[in-house]
Amino acid sequence: MHPQNDAIAVILAILIALVATTLATLAGVMGDVPTTQRFTPDQTCAEWTDGCVVCSRTPQGLACSTPGIACQRGQESCLRR
Repeated sequence: MHPQNDAIAVILAILIALVATTLATLAGVMGDVPTTQRFTPDQTCAEWTDGCVVCSRTPQGLACSTPGIACQRGQESCLRR
């Protein structure tokens, strides 16, 4: 193979990996139920988590973080009252 062909092969491999990662991320986000719909603690809990997402009560309403790509949700628990 020529060096130019090697470079093209490497670029294509990187692009395929990026597309696969993007599609997997989108599939995970679209198929996931938001924490605010899964677990709503009692009114005395100001901040809670399931190990992936942290939600809190704000003056504007509920606010939750975004889960990581490989996050495995766990038991929901109250962090702050």
